[in-house]
Amino acid sequence: MSIVVPTNSDPETKPSGPAPTEPAPADTDEEPQNALTQKFTEKEWAALKEFRPLLPDILEKAYEGKEGARTTSIVIWGVTLDPNGKKDARASVVLMKWLRARNLNLKEAQAMMVDTLRWREEFKIEEVMKETFPDVFNSFGHLYGRDKEGRPIVYNIYGRNNDLTTAFSDVQRFIRWRVALMEEGVKLIDFETVDQMIQVHDYEGVTLSSRTSNSKAAASAISGIFQDHYPEFLARKFFVNVPSLMTWIFWLFRPVLSPATLAKMKVVGHGPSTIGKELLPLIDDKELPAQYGGVVENAW
Repeated sequence: MSIVVPTNSDPETKPSGPAPTEPAPADTDEEPQNALTQKFTEKEWAALKEFRPLLPDILEKAYEGKEGARTTSIVIWGVTLDPNGKKDARASVVLMKWLRARNLNLKEAQAMMVDTLRWREEFKIEEVMKETFPDVFNSFGHLYGRDKEGRPIVYNIYGRNNDLTTAFSDVQRFIRWRVALMEEGVKLIDFETVDQMIQVHDYEGVTLSSRTSNSKAAASAISGIFQDHYPEFLARKFFVNVPSLMTWIFWLFRPVLSPATLAKMKVVGHGPSTIGKELLPLIDDKELPAQYGGVVENAW
């Protein structure tokens, strides 16, 4: 990150005395910085400096049999990762995600990153992003507003009279749609000042009978994908308008979610006032739809 220091151009106030010495040559080992890397701890920096040289091995394992994999840069979430030693602050933020997800354990972070790159290749992310989904999905997912720290907010509307039967009739199609929505949300992250998002899941009107085998399979698969292949992207997740008889369902995901992820989740009650008490401390009312306690009418 470059810093521009204002110079005094007034000739009447030029300093007297010997000319200032030339600045010392830049430290070639200096790390490029942005607002997020400046928050790394010493332990995180130490882990990152050990992790970065593993990139050639990671890419070779992820793209097994692909010529030049060890030395070819890749782009993930809009950020270039260079296995040839080039340093970049945004790349450091992305690499730190795998490290944090595995408590700075280099071996485990390496394995997780290899798995993620393989999954993205096999899932054909680029094709999924170009796929046209049925109109029924238009009311299921929305990207709207940012929280007070600039993090984008993703809304999933599983109730409110949406056609759950049609949406979940093809489990794999639903999974592709949800991953595409996640990727669209990631596009709103700059990895300079923001590297996470807020998620709000609305279950108004959902009943126990809405919980079909297909919807359960899709929910389980999506939870696993986000846990395994989108490390440290979740800042907070709120389940709102959840019928009291269904609250227990959300804790069935404990086996597939880490304790750290579970700690970011909260089941909230019903209505704008109740939901607003939880969301407004994080989200300005002008960034929040009225049905969730904000002042924005017809957000979508």
